[in-house]
Amino acid sequence: MNVFELFSLKGKTAIVTGGGRGLGEQIATAFVEAGADVVLCSRKKAVCEEAAGRIEALGAKTLALECDVTNRAQVDRIVEETVKKFGKIDILVNNSGATWGAPAEEMPAEAWEKVMNVNVTGTFHMSQAAGKVMIKQGHGKIINISSVAGLGGVDPRIMDTIGYNTSKGAIITFTKDLAAKWGRYGINVNAIAPGFFPTKMARVIIERGKDPILEATPLKRFGNDHDLKGAAVFLASAASDYVTGDVLLVDGGMHVL
Repeated sequence: MNVFELFSLKGKTAIVTGGGRGLGEQIATAFVEAGADVVLCSRKKAVCEEAAGRIEALGAKTLALECDVTNRAQVDRIVEETVKKFGKIDILVNNSGATWGAPAEEMPAEAWEKVMNVNVTGTFHMSQAAGKVMIKQGHGKIINISSVAGLGGVDPRIMDTIGYNTSKGAIITFTKDLAAKWGRYGINVNAIAPGFFPTKMARVIIERGKDPILEATPLKRFGNDHDLKGAAVFLASAASDYVTGDVLLVDGGMHVL
């Protein structure tokens, strides 16, 4: 298998949660450019439909669906609809996320619960539902989206978001443990920990903490609209067949300081 074949996703089917905008759409676009068909889902179906329209122009088959990842019935329906249309699930990207900014001493309990439910429980629901299909197939790639904020403590000038940071740390442990459990089924489970990309979710944080963020980033810039593509395709393709339980940092070097 040559290097082009290793990175090809031709004939593959991928589900990307939170795929209607931001990092989710960037990842979905990368998969399509590598040859895959994609299912985009989020709580806002119209946003996914708009993204699907842009992606279909690249020549892929797409499916846009509404899904709240904290709702198990909706999660199961996503998996059922995907298998119904495409016959399989090769790749799952758990990208749906929520955040809440507040000092730790003032963090509302309901906000904490919302963030944990979406970011952690939602990732579990999608992984379990899609994983059952992958186990039957004998193969699959699961990519969980963590964050550089999940690696440890974060300067409150940059992110005063203890619920989000905690949830992204949990995703890293979830990734490693699920990799240990499902490797025997031919399923690779890895995570990507992005740094700061100017998405809708991160825009306010970047505006408020621009200077300290860039000071803490060796490459002295934010992520752009293609910086995540290569990492995502690598972890989704045969190029990473001997990689599991790993966390790929795409953060401009922020983790080294």
